[in-house]
Amino acid sequence: MNPLLAESSLPGNFPRFDRIRDEHFLPAFQQGMEQEYAEIVEIATNPAPPSFENTIVVLEESGRLLTRATRAFFNLRSTDSNEVRQAIEREIRPLLSAHNDAIRLNNQLFERINTLYNDRAELGLNPEQLRLLEEYHRDYVRAGAALSEEEKDRLKLINGELARLGTKFSQNVLKEVQNSALIVDSQSELEGLSPGLIEAAATEAAARGLDGKYVLTLKNYTSQPALSSLANRDTRARLMQASLARGTRGGQFDNRETVVALVKLRAERAQLLGYKTHAAYVLEARTAKTVDAVQDLLYDLAPVAVANARREGSALQKMIDEAESESFELASWDWPFYADKVRAERFAFDASTIKPYFELNNVLTKGLFYSASELYGISFKARPDLPSYHPDARVWEVFDKDGTHLAFFIGDFYARNTKRGGAWMNSYVTQSNLLGTTPVIANHLNITKPPEGEPTLLSLDEVETLFHEFGHALHGMFSDVTYPRFAGTATPRDFVEYPSQVNEMWAVWPSVLENYATHYQTGEAIPKELLERVIDAAQFNEGYRTTEYLTAAVLDMCYHTLSPAEVPAADEINDFEASCLSKAGFDYDPVPSRYRSAYFSHAMGGYAAGYYSYIWSEVLDADSVLWLKENGGLTRANGDRFRETLLSKGGSKEAMQLFRDFVGRDPNIQPLLERRGLVKGD
Repeated sequence: MNPLLAESSLPGNFPRFDRIRDEHFLPAFQQGMEQEYAEIVEIATNPAPPSFENTIVVLEESGRLLTRATRAFFNLRSTDSNEVRQAIEREIRPLLSAHNDAIRLNNQLFERINTLYNDRAELGLNPEQLRLLEEYHRDYVRAGAALSEEEKDRLKLINGELARLGTKFSQNVLKEVQNSALIVDSQSELEGLSPGLIEAAATEAAARGLDGKYVLTLKNYTSQPALSSLANRDTRARLMQASLARGTRGGQFDNRETVVALVKLRAERAQLLGYKTHAAYVLEARTAKTVDAVQDLLYDLAPVAVANARREGSALQKMIDEAESESFELASWDWPFYADKVRAERFAFDASTIKPYFELNNVLTKGLFYSASELYGISFKARPDLPSYHPDARVWEVFDKDGTHLAFFIGDFYARNTKRGGAWMNSYVTQSNLLGTTPVIANHLNITKPPEGEPTLLSLDEVETLFHEFGHALHGMFSDVTYPRFAGTATPRDFVEYPSQVNEMWAVWPSVLENYATHYQTGEAIPKELLERVIDAAQFNEGYRTTEYLTAAVLDMCYHTLSPAEVPAADEINDFEASCLSKAGFDYDPVPSRYRSAYFSHAMGGYAAGYYSYIWSEVLDADSVLWLKENGGLTRANGDRFRETLLSKGGSKEAMQLFRDFVGRDPNIQPLLERRGLVKGD
């Protein structure tokens, strides 16, 4: 029997990972699409006059089988991919695109929605219902429902091709990461890495049939974690060059042609829908609203960030000149290594000093869960009896402040070859009062798994990432909306990162840090002076981090503000990148872009014209953190206010109004500038 064809019998509709097999997906997709389309036809051809209940509500109730299959498949494809799942994705993406077009471009259905929209003032709808109707109408117009039949036919072809190309791009990135690992001949070339990481490199080499050698696998961003530890400059350079070259070296994983095709088709689609560029199309539905608003922010921050990075680079160059027998010019592969040395010198600690205090299980239970309990009164219970899709994935049941069931939380923290890079949150089940569902939420990281029997010790960056993703999880778990359309993180892309960024503040909040930061061997609390140095170092290297990020955000906007005729050819991509970044003021080679075009999964995927969202959201985040500090910090009153005014609302209210409801005023950029050390003139 196919477990995807019916609601799970487990508590909270928890997925039957123990029964789901790859052969179940295609039948579930097929039946799901057929079932949903039949439901749509019934709504569209209903002889009764359109009403909110017989049109909008039933639309919200439709497609449950397809939703279940889609969430299960794409979440598992991201967390535990294989060749069968990749083949299924290549087959199903264009079919899903065509299915969605058949719904969004249904003339009879749009006529009913349009009638309701035009009569909305007389329908007596409550605020959530009115917003739902307005959002449906906007979705259908933006999907092309008002186009001519000829234009709709072209739009369908574009959408189908974009689905195919997007799948090809993401699969190439995953395969290139797996195949672009750096092979090292001797252990001496890995000087500086911990014994555990060296052993992991030897194990990876043996698994590839390279006995006696070492393999450093890559993460899907430019600067690699090992660069901060590798003492051998040649190894660092080779690692950086291997990372930068991904997707541009010819062969089956070369992504340049795919990048060009994606960008060109997006630009054509935007113009077909009446927008100047893809960015203009995207931003209309975001809190930023316009291309100018985004570019004003990015281009305003760029020169200040680069100036800050240059000052930091001067300090690193000084250390190189003083410490090395042969001086050399600071390069991108040197920065993480010497930044760690300067950090240790300036703040008297380095990553190896603090890692023993950041053991994964302590961070989880005494950090993440503790801070959430203090703020919101919720509690957690491990549920090893519930099935998992991978041995590394763990499950907890989450209980609300009154002891009732709130959600299930899946934690999947270790890197593996079958898992996409980065860190993210997803939902297997979302909350809805209409459907009577409660959330099943998952967090995913890519922490290097230590050898059997050794503890998982985290860097401060990994701890903060853990708190960040858990902020998304809380957003999903606290959802309290009627309609599934608005559940959890269903907010504009440039708003959704804001609540999770706020949650990062608790990672180094003194009472939280003192609770979880204990030595994994002795149980000794992190020394107060070390704790203070960690907090004081928060702004260290901020010029580098901000510049690295902003270059990627600017590159994303450069691509998506092009007309079809302006898109560069595949062999011109590197020159296009350089020109784009130079015009924005990024002319400092020691700081590489966080991503290059051929492996920029955000820009070529769901964040197209949206990678700016992190810094846009951080304006709201920094201002909210200031408010929380001024109002007592880690208190139930603050947690309850954040939950009630913002986290529980999902997308049921205009995003910026949610911020105003919480803070009580419009946002101010000054706290962000101060946090990142970007105050002009410093």
